Amino acid sequence: QVQLVESGGGSVEAGGSLRLSCAASGYTSIGYCMGWFRQTPGKERDVVARITSDGRTSYTDSVKGRFTISQDNAKNTLYLQMSGLKPEDTAMYYCALDLVPAARYCNIDYERSTKYKHWGQGTQVTVSS
Repeated sequence: QVQLVESGGGSVEAGGSLRLSCAASGYTSIGYCMGWFRQTPGKERDVVARITSDGRTSYTDSVKGRFTISQDNAKNTLYLQMSGLKPEDTAMYYCALDLVPAARYCNIDYERSTKYKHWGQGTQVTVSS
């Protein structure tokens, strides 16, 4: 049974930094697509950053240069290093996982939350001005 557990959220002032973690367990697939999404009340869950099992990364424009997605395969943990935080980054952040035959399956469609089968419970990030 796949399980994703996020941690690391909190409250910071604008310009501050946080590192989110997502501990993954319960699967043995070599290929996967993983992502960080965020959601505010009444809005859709939007992609923040993605990473594939072969290490390719992508970011939504609003976080490029400020956020870094990475993974520690030995620990089965996904990270999102966030710096230069802005009030508009305030949201619930979720990690997501989809198991695929190979990393090449992680195409542009994986910018959509509906492509992911497994989700964590979320961690709140609040940035004050």
